[in-house]
This record gives sequence, structure tokens and C-alpha cells, in this order.
Amino acid sequence: MKETVIQFGEGNFLRGFFDYFLHEMNEKGLYKGKAVIVQPRAGGKVQGLNEQCCKYNLYLRGIEKGKTRCEHTLIESVSRCVDPYKDFEGFIALADNPDFRFIVSNTTEAGIAFDDSCSFDDKPCISFPGKVTQLLYRRYKNNLNGFVFLPCELIDSNGAALKACVLKYAVLWELEDDFVNWVNSKNYFANTLVDRIVTGFPTDGTARLHPDDKYIDTAELFHLWVIEGDFEDELPLKKCGFNVIWTDNAAPYKKIKVRILNGAHTSLVAGALLSGIETVGEAMADEVACSFLCKAMQEEILPAIGENEESKAFAESVFDRFKNPYIHHRWKSISLNSVSKFSVRVLPTMLEYQEKFGEFPKCLSLSLAYLLYYYKNNTPQDSREAIDYIKSNPISDILKNKELWQSDISALTELIEEYYGKIEEIGPREAMKWIL
Repeated sequence: MKETVIQFGEGNFLRGFFDYFLHEMNEKGLYKGKAVIVQPRAGGKVQGLNEQCCKYNLYLRGIEKGKTRCEHTLIESVSRCVDPYKDFEGFIALADNPDFRFIVSNTTEAGIAFDDSCSFDDKPCISFPGKVTQLLYRRYKNNLNGFVFLPCELIDSNGAALKACVLKYAVLWELEDDFVNWVNSKNYFANTLVDRIVTGFPTDGTARLHPDDKYIDTAELFHLWVIEGDFEDELPLKKCGFNVIWTDNAAPYKKIKVRILNGAHTSLVAGALLSGIETVGEAMADEVACSFLCKAMQEEILPAIGENEESKAFAESVFDRFKNPYIHHRWKSISLNSVSKFSVRVLPTMLEYQEKFGEFPKCLSLSLAYLLYYYKNNTPQDSREAIDYIKSNPISDILKNKELWQSDISALTELIEEYYGKIEEIGPREAMKWIL
């Protein structure tokens, strides 16, 4: 098959997400093209992948419609890997092939960043956007069309952020105006939203089934890819049956994901830790914790953000994902930086609920009381400033602090003080029963 995709990133996520999609489209005869993986950082995995012909086993495992399911695929959608730190010419020569159409990337949240220490003559630039600019300039000099960029980094407006970095390098490196015009007119930088938990190399004995495969990958069954734009005619992801949404605005889908999936995590994390529950799976098996989260979801989160088919279906999928026996997601890990997470994931839902219904939601308010109780009485993982302020100030002052919550939420003071007192009086687990 022709090489049609340049992929920045050889990590678990893209191999359990996009490369799987590409493999399935090829298998079903809907697409004919393979990816070339570019290693974005020095010291990556591409040499090892090349040694096993870029083939690897992928296991998708989880709960679907109440039943456990496991799916195994030998992924063969990657043709080769290139390490630009050892073979810069091999990397930059990718720009010479007119068959390349898409560039997919996952270089971590910190990958799409401008580094003014990068030079056009670096071989290669350290930064991911710097490498992209080098590649684009070679493409431009070849008088070829540009690319469709589908970045998967988990930052807001990831496509726009990548394009902005490229244009800043064009200024820094004093590249000609015609190149800037070509970047703007011949390339498309899509903003995207991705969702799939990819758990990587298995630790449960599955690897013994493939002793020669050093890059076995595992992931949950659920997946979502929201892409601003529409290239379904060229990349028939939906036709292949994948949960891909082409749209002109990804913001509503991000709101659903952040408020439902991430909001569910953040609303339960402190209560679960205070109740001695260590993992998400354990919480779903615990009658009280599961009932608390169900009540918060059905009676508070969904009514606040607006119930529709998409939000209800996503909420239902979240509980299947949380119950996945193959994923051991620890509340301690989820608890990192809970204050800033709460202000983004839960607090807006609480305020929208109050605006709609004239009162604050009970379960989500209790979750805020749990958070404050946990910070005051335990060892949270957060900024020193946030921890010290919460430990040393009364609830009334904490809720007034705009630096913590991005707004003054002192209107919640009386309710949070009541719930905090209830936690002290009867204990965290009994307080959860009480609110039900």
C-alpha cells in the first residue's frame, strides 16, 4: 500500500487509537494507505518497532452493553518508523512524497509548544512544531499540496495551537511571505477531541501469548474522536463504523466529555478516598458510592448541562467504562490537582444547576464539602499554595477565593458548612448515605 499518513508519536495511545482505525479501514477495503511513524523525541521506541516490521498485537477489553468483551487484532497499518535524530534526511524526505495527505500526532499536552531556541538548521528541531515547520517548508519548496493535520494532543484548540506555532517559527526564521500564504491556504489544521483509555503493555499474563512482541498494546473498547472539519470522503472513519464526529464546532462535545466523564471522576474522588475506596472499579462495586454517582449524574449533571441523546448515551457509556475490570484506575492518581479540576469540571455544572432550578445540587455540593474535608485532614496532591490556604482558612474565606475557583462562590458557604459538619458528625461514608 502507499504511505499516506505521517504520524508523530509512537506511543501507546496512537497505536491503540488511530493505527487501529487505519488498520480496520484497510481490512474492510475502505482505504488503501499506511502510516509512517516519526519519533518526536530522542530515545523513543521506533527502532524496536522497526525490528518487528512495525506489526504489534492490540487487545481491546471492557464492558459493552453490560457484558465483558475482548477483541484481539494484529495491527499492520504502519509501514515503517523514522527517527529524525538519527536519520534527519529520511525524515525531511517525507515531504517529497505527494501521496502523504494526513498528519496525525500525539506528542503529549506539552508537545504543541513554541521553543524560540529552535533553529531552522537544526537536524532536527527539538520541538514538535519546529519539526513540522521544517517538513512544511520542504513540502512548499517541492510545489506540492499541504497536509490535513489531525492532532490528538489533549489541549484546547489543538489544531489552531499547532498552526500558531508554525507561523511563529516562520517569523522567527524569516521565511518568505509566500510560504506563510501556502501554510494558510494549502494546509488544514483541525481542532480535535479524543477519548479512549489506552492502558499499554499488559501486566496480566496476556504478553505470554506473544513472546516475540515487545509492543503489545491494550485499550478499552470505548472510543470517541471529534474532528472540526469533514474529510470523511478521504478518510472514511464513520463508514468503517467508528465513533467519529465530523463537525464545525467541537466545543459542545468537549463540554459533554469534561462535565460527564471528568466531572464524574472529580465529584467522587474525595468522597471515595475518605471512605477507604482505592479504585474506580471498587467504587462501582460499592452500593453506596455507585448510588451516589448515579444520583449525581441523573439528577444533577445531566439536567444542568441539558439532556439529549448524545449526553445520555455518553453518560451510560461512562458507567460501563468505570466498571471495566481490565482497568485499575486509582482514586489517588485522579486526585492530583483536585481544586483546579473541580473548578473546571464540576463547579460550572453546579452554577448552571442553581441558575436553572433555584438551588444548588445536593450531591455535587457534598462533593465540594468532601474535597475541603480531604484537603484539611489529609495529604492531598496539589500546589503548596492551594493546600496551605485551604488548611489554614475557614470555609467562608476559602469559597471567596477567586484564585482557587476562578470566581467568588461564597453563595455556597451555608450549604457547604452544613455538609462539612455532617461529614465530621457521622463520617464520610454515612454522609454519602445521608444525602441519598
